[in-house]
Amino acid sequence: MKRTFLLLLAFALSLGIAFGQGGKDGEGKKYTIKLSYTPTTTDPNGSPDVMYGSVFKEYVEKQSEGRIRVDIYPGNQLGSAGEVVQGVSSGAIELAVVNLSILNNVYKPTMLLVVPGLFNTVDECNGVINGTWGQNFFEEVRKSAKIKVLDAGSNGFRNFTNNIREIHNIADAKGITFRVMDSPVSIKMVEAMGARAVPMAGSEMYLAMKQKVVDGQENPILNIIQDKTYEVQKYLTIDSHMASIMAYIMSDTFYTSLPADLQKIVAEGSRLACNKANTVIASLNQNGIEFLKKQGMTVTIPTDEALKDWHTVIFKATQDYVRTQIGDKYVDSLLTAISDYRKNK
Repeated sequence: MKRTFLLLLAFALSLGIAFGQGGKDGEGKKYTIKLSYTPTTTDPNGSPDVMYGSVFKEYVEKQSEGRIRVDIYPGNQLGSAGEVVQGVSSGAIELAVVNLSILNNVYKPTMLLVVPGLFNTVDECNGVINGTWGQNFFEEVRKSAKIKVLDAGSNGFRNFTNNIREIHNIADAKGITFRVMDSPVSIKMVEAMGARAVPMAGSEMYLAMKQKVVDGQENPILNIIQDKTYEVQKYLTIDSHMASIMAYIMSDTFYTSLPADLQKIVAEGSRLACNKANTVIASLNQNGIEFLKKQGMTVTIPTDEALKDWHTVIFKATQDYVRTQIGDKYVDSLLTAISDYRKNK
């Protein structure tokens, strides 16, 4: 049904259907932005996605004086994350909040940014992807996939949870079945740990864990709280294996169809909304571990030595795989950008 809906949306776009009619250069024309994200909560302070949507809608509708209407579709109503990314690329969906890794379905080199062990801190990740390297990279995404990355930033590092046992080192993960994102890099990472990877949409994850289809999953702290993972998982390991990156993506076909003044309003609205979303991210990550302990989760923090061994194994396995898929150019350019960032700090 979701695929049918996306096809109907694309057909409508091809016929030039919009709400209202426009004059020369879009003067007087009205536009609708369909915004998709995964969370179903309505509390902006409990989800950066919801905060982004709330702030973006208010700003853009007000500043455009009604020329742009923003309709929000939570809970993957427009399709799974992968389907939504395809919809944004085709122009059937105007705007979405997704994990950057899902873009590998439309632009393969984006798999590079989810190689575990790349970044040491959230600030380092944000500095690189929002710096010269990142802006050049996102311009290639725009040209190739017709997706404009309005904003992007890390919402924390991903950690493993499970219902089998505490995980103190990579050996403890052997044999456990983990739900992962629909990303070949995530699959290679889990397989390198001697565990089993099951790619699955985030909207299906809670039920899969509750019904014991999978033993565990991996996500940043704020998602473990936002998705109520703590209700169906016992053990949390703070292994910080991968920087999770949120991407606020817009159909480039839609963006370039807007008059210049409305493009400016959309860009400003996204930046403001992203900044507000970042405050939610910081708050949830700062207080999240204590919250999860109070919910009954057992929290394990591996030793530095155990983490070094763990990260070395998964970094080598995933980096080697990514090099075979996209070549050395992208990998080496990112590693150089990270090294340069560290030198200048």
